[in-house]
Amino acid sequence: MTEMVFGTTPVRAGDPILPRWWRTVDRWSLACVLGLFAIGLLLGLAASVPLAEKNGLPQFYYVIRQAVFGGMALVALVVVSTFSPRTVRRIGVAGFAAAILVVLVLPFIGTDFGKGAVRWLRLPGGMSVQPSEFLKPCFVVICAWFMAASQEVGGPPGRAYSAVLAALTVVLLALQPDFGQASLVLFSWCVMYFIAGAPLMLLFGVMGAAVLGGFFAYGASDHFARRIDGFLIADVDPRTQLGYAWNAIQEGGFFGVGVGEGTVKWSLPDAHTDFIIAVAAEEYGLIMVIAVILLYGTIVVRSLLRLQDERNPFARIAGTGLACAFGVQALINMGVAVRLLPAKGMTLPFVSYGGSSVIASGIAVGMLLALTRARPQGRMGDVLGRGRG
Repeated sequence: MTEMVFGTTPVRAGDPILPRWWRTVDRWSLACVLGLFAIGLLLGLAASVPLAEKNGLPQFYYVIRQAVFGGMALVALVVVSTFSPRTVRRIGVAGFAAAILVVLVLPFIGTDFGKGAVRWLRLPGGMSVQPSEFLKPCFVVICAWFMAASQEVGGPPGRAYSAVLAALTVVLLALQPDFGQASLVLFSWCVMYFIAGAPLMLLFGVMGAAVLGGFFAYGASDHFARRIDGFLIADVDPRTQLGYAWNAIQEGGFFGVGVGEGTVKWSLPDAHTDFIIAVAAEEYGLIMVIAVILLYGTIVVRSLLRLQDERNPFARIAGTGLACAFGVQALINMGVAVRLLPAKGMTLPFVSYGGSSVIASGIAVGMLLALTRARPQGRMGDVLGRGRG
């Protein structure tokens, strides 16, 4: 029987890996990633110089480090995107086991760098790593594997297994405390569970439990309560990070105040990380912000459209979870800057400074590109049509 091909590019057996990868990968999404990385370096030239001077370092110290981290992330992205769905599943399972082990011992060996949350593991040479960044894509992959297995005849209760993993992961992240990452993990699990055929009432129950957990966290965690109180207050203190970011976005207007003319980078301690979008809005205006949103939106929408016809349940579920988690993380970061959401301490993928964030984003998008590559398979609609015939 003649096989149909997803997309318009045939896959020829025996081709070298890189030519076959180039013909089958989503090149538009790949170009958007490169665009985001270039914007991140451009904004880093403005946002990180004040911090470097404050710390007595060369002016472009953080920009050079970001370029190195970005190069590592792009290499990881390309390598991972050449893998088959089976290989993606294997590295996801192994990565989750390693990351969850580190997160378990993080309260005893980790550090908070004065931020009030023990999220980092200090490494020799002044380096550090944030394990939760690597945990997220691996969590999506292993949960998708369980959910896909549950759809097989005589398969295991994979949905129940994934629910246990989700609860464990959310609790461990909340204990750091890292409620932003915990919320993102829970969101990605709900999306995948919905794609796998979960009843809506169950998802509503999970959302209700999350709300109750939020009330509990408000009473039990001063770190969480401060951020919620800062968000709910009617007037923003102009001397806080949210106040500086809000003012910078207003000052930027449509076209910005001009390259290098912004002032928020001298006031915000996290201007090069969590509030990088405020620097973009002030110096380059709304145009730059819209460009960033379009790049993220293109990656997410194209990925979901390519997954729409995917017959492999694991690839469809995992790809959807990765795409939605990637897009929602970007929305959360930008939502905090414009005070639509309470402060989360979450980076803007490929744009914010940070080794763990950039490299983990490269791995996550590499997995997404691997799962959305063109492979010989019948379109879902064709398969359903033949079944009705």
